[in-house]
Amino acid sequence: MKALPLYISRFTSWAPGLSGPADWREWARGNRNILAAKDSPGLEFTPPLFRRRLSQLSRMTIQVIHDILPIGEDTKIVFVSFRGEITQQLRINRMLIEDGEVTPAAFSLSVFNAPPALAAIALNLRAGYSAIYPAEDRFDSGFLAAASPILCGDAEGTVLVYADELVPEEYGSLRPADKEPLAFAALLSRTPGGLPVDPSVLAIESPGAFLKYLYGH
Repeated sequence: MKALPLYISRFTSWAPGLSGPADWREWARGNRNILAAKDSPGLEFTPPLFRRRLSQLSRMTIQVIHDILPIGEDTKIVFVSFRGEITQQLRINRMLIEDGEVTPAAFSLSVFNAPPALAAIALNLRAGYSAIYPAEDRFDSGFLAAASPILCGDAEGTVLVYADELVPEEYGSLRPADKEPLAFAALLSRTPGGLPVDPSVLAIESPGAFLKYLYGH
């Protein structure tokens, strides 16, 4: 199958229970599991006051974008998530039920674009970002959104970021099978180098399958 004019130059990932490429390769082979835990990256490269109130989702997002640097000054970020700030949203629902009101501070960190916006602030990124909620949890839609500017010649590269945090236990039977937290970032480029992308990659429907594809090559 002929490769597209698209390459995955490098990628990075973060999840509880896994550390380093060796662990991730074992996970991709089915020999290790991501923990269903609330653990988050420490973000020691940010000021304590900045990271004090950040969710697991925002912390993971900032971490994987930090780890994919450096990127070009004009390289935009495409952030993909299926559930967004679900823990923050649950907290707001509790406020509405118990107090009948929501504080501005709680609302400001619950919006869907909070993680990439916080990453842009923390890492001084000025090229901009898009935040995408794919219909029917289709990861391929998010990947295509990140790849399209390169494929149509409008951009030299983009950073694809996927992140979803641990689904709270309060959701009970509504929790999806992939409730474990996971985040990764991939630098997409039209410049030859890294992993060539063939059309079949554009059809990968789940973030886990996409990441296992990366660690398997």
